[in-house]
Amino acid sequence: MIQRVQTIFLFLVVISMGVTIGMPIWEQLMTSSGSGDSWMLSAFTLTNLDAAGAEIQASSKWYIAALASFSGLLALISIFQYSNRGRQMMLNMVNSLVMVGLVVAVFLTTNGINSEINAPDAGTYQVGFWAILVAMVCNMLANRFIRKDEALVRSVDRIR
Repeated sequence: MIQRVQTIFLFLVVISMGVTIGMPIWEQLMTSSGSGDSWMLSAFTLTNLDAAGAEIQASSKWYIAALASFSGLLALISIFQYSNRGRQMMLNMVNSLVMVGLVVAVFLTTNGINSEINAPDAGTYQVGFWAILVAMVCNMLANRFIRKDEALVRSVDRIR
């Protein structure tokens, strides 16, 4: 049934992936080096801004947006697989792997730019990054409740 608690968690995964796509993921302020430059990572681009806020350069990071979109789509598909709990759990496990890949892609991107610019610190992760972690927890909770439903159905079948 679509009104189960796992549907709420899967919908929160979809919303979290939308937040990841729409909000900044990471920011590096280079105030300590004296240049005043800053770097901003969103799901689509990595942008270098000068002290006045004008864009110096930008590079496409489409793979972050693609992974976040794919993760949101998998969660949306999983919502409507309520009649086949095995497939729903499998989709959620694949979605967990996609989200882990998304976190790895963000870390590799941010660490790469930090080493390239010789940053004094690691930068700050913004709302878009934390939304990925919220989505991972919600996906795990959805899988837990799906397993719980499956165990309940199997126990009822044993009684008959």
